[in-house]
Amino acid sequence: MKEQLQKIKEEFIKEMEKSRDKLSLENIRLKYLGKKGELTAILKQMGKLSSEERPLMGKLANEVREEIEKRLEEFAKALKQIELEEKLKSEFIDVTMPVKPRFTGSLHPLSTVTSQMEDTFMSMGFSVVEGPEVDTIENNFDALNAPKYHPSRDMTDTFYLNNDLLLRTQTSTVQIRTMKTQKPPIRMISPGRCFRCDTPDATHSPMFHQLEGLVIDKGITFANLKYTLEEFVRRFFGDDITVKFRPHNFPFTEPSAEVDVLCFKCKGHGCPTCKGEGFIEILGAGMVHPNVLRNCNIDPEIYSGFAFGMGIDRITMMKYEIEDIRYMYENDMRFLKQF
Repeated sequence: MKEQLQKIKEEFIKEMEKSRDKLSLENIRLKYLGKKGELTAILKQMGKLSSEERPLMGKLANEVREEIEKRLEEFAKALKQIELEEKLKSEFIDVTMPVKPRFTGSLHPLSTVTSQMEDTFMSMGFSVVEGPEVDTIENNFDALNAPKYHPSRDMTDTFYLNNDLLLRTQTSTVQIRTMKTQKPPIRMISPGRCFRCDTPDATHSPMFHQLEGLVIDKGITFANLKYTLEEFVRRFFGDDITVKFRPHNFPFTEPSAEVDVLCFKCKGHGCPTCKGEGFIEILGAGMVHPNVLRNCNIDPEIYSGFAFGMGIDRITMMKYEIEDIRYMYENDMRFLKQF
């Protein structure tokens, strides 16, 4: 057995001298130290030796094994260093060369305008409240003084998920949720996506964005509404913008009004942008209907308030003179790079 161990050691050294890569190194390891390796086979025969020979052969076998393991480890480190040096040579980088320009993205125009509108209202003391895009018929219609078969339901027809849930047609649902869970005074805005069964065209989309606002407190009047909206227009569009209020009808406000601003392009003289009227409608507003307050367990004899809502898409189109709402949803880089 002593001769066998010596022979294994000599053969191992010869094969190591011929080895040049990781694969040959692994084959050598398996040949001598694997489960079916030559040295392993010798070690399995140790039990056949006499009690006098076993310690001597065991010591010699361990020395051979340690020698093999040491040489394998040293050769593996040498191979790793050689590979690193070759990699550094082949992957040489000239740090003085100019780099390729990196594309830097920017906010979508809708996101930019939404953020600006939020900042404007927050500077006026409003808080931002968000709500689910899937809501109940109660919050979307009934609580807003638009019961079943009310004409306004046809005008804002939406996508129903079942007999109780739908995709909200307006962010007024968040106003209802706020009035049901928060006691006055309330001063909040609710931006977000809305959905209606509209055929897509230059000014309509089945998915669009709204920002609605609500103020509930004691002694709130239409004068507060008028001042708030005029102040918003002044801060958002500039001091030279004229605001006009027109009577209108909404089921959830009484009295109600639509708000127009002086046309940005023609300054009131009439042009294709304002359809010759000199003014452009930007939002609807009014004093919160007493029925809406009652539906939310708020006493209209004690509290009053006003609400308003505007299309963020429309404001964005006006601000950046975008002709077609569909441009904002097509993910066309030629359009988005302009912003």
